[in-house]
Amino acid sequence: MGGTTLFAPDFQNKTKAQFDSEMRNYQKNSNHGLLIATDQEGGTVSRIDTNPSISQRKYPSPQEIYNTQGLTGIQKEDQTVAKILHQNGINMNFAPVADVAKDKNSFIYDRTLGQDYETTAKYIPVAVKSIQSQKVASCLKHFPGYGDAGDTHTGFAQINKPLSEYKKEDLLPFKAGIKAGVDGIMISHIVIKNIDAKMPASLSPAVHKLLRKNLAYQGLMITDDLQMGAITQYAKQHHINADVLALKAGNDMLLGGNYQTGILAIKKAVQKGTISQKQINDSVRRILQLKEKLGILK
Repeated sequence: MGGTTLFAPDFQNKTKAQFDSEMRNYQKNSNHGLLIATDQEGGTVSRIDTNPSISQRKYPSPQEIYNTQGLTGIQKEDQTVAKILHQNGINMNFAPVADVAKDKNSFIYDRTLGQDYETTAKYIPVAVKSIQSQKVASCLKHFPGYGDAGDTHTGFAQINKPLSEYKKEDLLPFKAGIKAGVDGIMISHIVIKNIDAKMPASLSPAVHKLLRKNLAYQGLMITDDLQMGAITQYAKQHHINADVLALKAGNDMLLGGNYQTGILAIKKAVQKGTISQKQINDSVRRILQLKEKLGILK
């Protein structure tokens, strides 16, 4: 199943030798090669510097780099960081952030480039190509654009922006990333009222159709963490299995979720025809194609 092929490493409390040994063993014991991913945006979301035995430097945010060194600095930093990830056995980075926030007090603002839609759309291809030049998959986030919404880690968030404005503004950086050949796109948990008024984006077929059909995106689609508050609260209120809904909506891979119940529920959904075998096969094909591109497919 697509969601079982992604692994997020634990950087803390390990020596470099222990970490390297674990990474080698994970790949050795995998039948088809593992996609091993992390959130390495730089700034407030940086994982590899949590353990000084693995990395002894700090990683500035894209805003900091852009404001002092422009896109040339972005290109250099993203190539360097991706090389460090690759050297440590990590082959997928949940970055760059393609969101644009206008309010500096917004939850997501510090993680964005801090610029307008057009400037962010010029930044995204530079970041994507720099990351992917080091045999590390890049994953844009958080489609279809976080904007100034609240924090979905802790609960429900909604955007009432007209779809016409979304298409002219928020989708620009994602379109630029797709044109640049980005490997993956992460779907947010925000309710985009004028696309789907009822379901969070990660569980919404309408949002996935917008990306797959309207924007002609053919790469991997992956959920944001399904254990975040926005989804756990939604699942509890509506008495549903979020893993099944996320896969049914069109995601190829599921981040987080409850695999102990989710895998069994997904199998039952496929057996009942709630999720088609063709959809599963299409997702697996996209996953295997990315693994082949990264040189990890066995």
